[in-house]
Amino acid sequence: MQLQLENKLALVSGSTAGIGFAIAKALAGEGARVIVNGRTESRVAEAVAIIRKTVPAAKLEPLALDLVSLAGTLETARRFPDLDILVNNLGVYEPKPFEEITDGDWKEIIETNFLSGARLARHYLPRMKARNAGRIIFISSESAVNIPVEMIHYGVTKAMQVALARGLAESTAGTAVTVNSVLAGPTRSEGVETFIESMAKGKNITPAEVEKEFFQTVRPSSLLQRFARPDEVAPLVAFLASPLSVATNGAALRVEGGLVRSIL
Repeated sequence: MQLQLENKLALVSGSTAGIGFAIAKALAGEGARVIVNGRTESRVAEAVAIIRKTVPAAKLEPLALDLVSLAGTLETARRFPDLDILVNNLGVYEPKPFEEITDGDWKEIIETNFLSGARLARHYLPRMKARNAGRIIFISSESAVNIPVEMIHYGVTKAMQVALARGLAESTAGTAVTVNSVLAGPTRSEGVETFIESMAKGKNITPAEVEKEFFQTVRPSSLLQRFARPDEVAPLVAFLASPLSVATNGAALRVEGGLVRSIL
């Protein structure tokens, strides 16, 4: 399908690895100008080089800034005053018992997973509405509706993203601007790879056995029964970024391997 993204300017926050990287590559493959973001020059340069290997004609803009900070957001807005597509992908997670989650932990994860995207949307959404064109997409998680007991604070921030996306979508009524969220499931990101390898070494079993055990005991409702690849999540995001998706607004779309059992 031709997604009509040629020369659209897209920012994907946290796009040097994992789902964010796959989204940046997918958008570049569709002809969009993609702002590749990470905290360091070296990580951004490496991501740009890898994308160009598979998409030689990729139009890429490096952005080595920490978008968790207000200063990083303001500098991004200065360099790129207007966007056609904003993908709020930046996020962190940490398994931790609820009783041990400190005020500092709550503040850090809310700032990273929620406020970073809220700040960017606060700048770009009014400009999109003024032009009557634009896409904002929050990369949330199935944990937004299936709060994981082992990291409640993560699930709460993912639910916050879904709520924010729906609320912002309400403000776009009658325009060609859309705001949606994507509920990704357990995905083979850089952090997950590290987790699998660490667990395998600790238990003296293979990474494949760790993955099988995870889906038998921690996420048994998954229909996929494995970690999704980032490039299996990215195509849905690319469609939502497209002008073709204008009738999809205020939605929380699931790409979580059938883990969530509800039909709505």
